[in-house]
Amino acid sequence: MLMQMSSEGPYHNEFDFEFLGNTTGEPYLLQTNVYVNGVGNREQRMNLWFDPTKDFHSYSLLWNQRQVVFLVDETPIRVHTNMEHKGIPFPKDQAMGVYSSIWNADDWATQGGLVKTDWSHAPFVASYKGFEIDACECPVSVTADEIAKKCSSSAEKRFWWDEPTMSELSLHQSHQLVWVRANHLVYDYCTDTARFPVKPVECEHHRH
Repeated sequence: MLMQMSSEGPYHNEFDFEFLGNTTGEPYLLQTNVYVNGVGNREQRMNLWFDPTKDFHSYSLLWNQRQVVFLVDETPIRVHTNMEHKGIPFPKDQAMGVYSSIWNADDWATQGGLVKTDWSHAPFVASYKGFEIDACECPVSVTADEIAKKCSSSAEKRFWWDEPTMSELSLHQSHQLVWVRANHLVYDYCTDTARFPVKPVECEHHRH
């Protein structure tokens, strides 16, 4: 199953939650990915500390001009920080939509594609509740400058996600993120030297 925010076009920005499944009895895998200007390959995977098929859980994204935070049940599991001052592109100037789908990725997802989809269990169903979007509504056709002007806090309008307190994690959230990554992270593109003999430039600067 895939849940994502995405803009349009070949140079789109995109944030992904992807549920990859696993062999019976093993924890479900959650993969996150970030695309910036059409370039992805920024996958991270973790074992969830619960069975996502047994009950509803909260999967959310905090996106502002300073960071993108992936959260599960209000616990941060990944942070993608704005490092434009170091020449690293950051997804902040394209209007994005929210999408969800169930799709077949058994050519690569579970154990590198070794475990195939068991179609005898079809149809596959995903259920949602508590769906919320708290955001600045912005037409896809507007320019980057217009987006920045319309969707940034000013004296006339305030957006909670654009306040200085949301520019970084709280101390408690930082501790949560350290715990998640120490106990549940199973793959990080930043440490995959087979795929990336030269470490991606943002990995040299990200704290997490």
